[in-house]
Amino acid sequence: MNEEISHLTAGAAALLVETDERRIRAIRSRRWVLYPRAKQALDRLSALLDYPRGTRMPSIAIYGDSGMGKTMIMKRFRDQHPPSFNPVTGTLKTPVLAMEMTSRPGERRFYAELLTLLGAPQRPRADIAQMEQATLRIMEAIGVQVLVIDEVHNILAGTYREQRIVLNTLRFLSNRLHISLVCFGVNEAREAISGDVQLARRFEQLTLSRWAANEQFETLVTSILRNTPLRRPSVLTPKSLRRILQITEGITANIFHMVNNLAIDAIENGSEQITNEAVESWEPEFDAEAAFA
Repeated sequence: MNEEISHLTAGAAALLVETDERRIRAIRSRRWVLYPRAKQALDRLSALLDYPRGTRMPSIAIYGDSGMGKTMIMKRFRDQHPPSFNPVTGTLKTPVLAMEMTSRPGERRFYAELLTLLGAPQRPRADIAQMEQATLRIMEAIGVQVLVIDEVHNILAGTYREQRIVLNTLRFLSNRLHISLVCFGVNEAREAISGDVQLARRFEQLTLSRWAANEQFETLVTSILRNTPLRRPSVLTPKSLRRILQITEGITANIFHMVNNLAIDAIENGSEQITNEAVESWEPEFDAEAAFA
């Protein structure tokens, strides 16, 4: 690789031929940046697809504060295992099915959301038993192996009875279809899943803790910088890294926001690198905790 762009990944280096406006647009767009903690989570999730089908399938719950990257990991996992169509047999296989828990979950709304996601027509007067059977039939036909549920903490918005019914439904789907469950939610989601002891025992728990001043945080910032199309390398001191951590309060989304804005400033002022002076003088334009809490 050319020494002038050795500080960038191939994808970021390719953007250097673009105009400043296009580079800024690329920085502002949502992009996947692989870092060790995310890779660990993705490796654990992918292992579920290789697990032999049977009763009491292993499941994973990933918890973390809002803004810690849970949804990005969920989308990445889904995109890594997309549906495939076999033109010879005319069959569609969907190993990973991802949904978002409804804001006020109940058995009917849960099945309605699943059927909509599956592209199945719904009869207005269908009862829950009919919706359940349609869901089971389609999910089995398309070979779902992992059901991913984002915002699982929304279960807590229901009454105690509604929470129990939804949890029973999740356990039923896992048992009947021999599928693993993957749940993403804020830390309070533990309370939601623990409402069903039998279900909770199946979940391996992963926590996306806020970043601390350590090697993992340095690796994260380095990964972001390597994926940011600036012409010159940005070499930040430990003091600058501590300031980034202090301003962002260790929230992943805040860290990306700060580094991206510093990079855009570097393009606009022509410096083409994030300097320690820029980090020291940077101030957030809004209260980070209020935005991501």
